[in-house]
Amino acid sequence: MPVAPVTVYTSSFCGYCMRALNLLQRRGIEYTEISVEDSPGLRDELVARSGRRSLPQIYLGERYLGDAEELAAMDRSGELDRLLAESA
Repeated sequence: MPVAPVTVYTSSFCGYCMRALNLLQRRGIEYTEISVEDSPGLRDELVARSGRRSLPQIYLGERYLGDAEELAAMDRSGELDRLLAESA
């Protein structure tokens, strides 16, 4: 089964970022982590893309999934599994 292209935009010392990454790790979902601290201007790009300044920002391909709390809610409801299956 192909790996879904999950991307998580983070910053260091972000507790919500760690929660999101831990959930993905526990579930065995592969992801790419990109620190906004490593790329000047990236946070502004994310604001334009999602309309939010908060981190983490989690994407499945080009689809914005939300933040750590939204990811956890999708996991609990089974929606995350459905979206991952659809993207595979």
